[in-house]
Amino acid sequence: MSRAFCVTLHIDDVMAACARNKATISTVEPLHTGGTRVVLINAHDAAVMGRVFAGKMITGPVVRTPRRVR
Repeated sequence: MSRAFCVTLHIDDVMAACARNKATISTVEPLHTGGTRVVLINAHDAAVMGRVFAGKMITGPVVRTPRRVR
């Protein structure tokens, strides 16, 4: 199971849902195509949040935000 999810929610909603479920975020970033990519610290948190985000997952390709300028 992957620890990374792309969901249709706003970044603030993702962070709030993780806080409510005591899931520790490794990294979180907005997506150019809309939505948020979140990576969780461990597989247990990923399993919990996978159930929480079940109906909100983005399954197709996404365009990520560049982390640094080259």
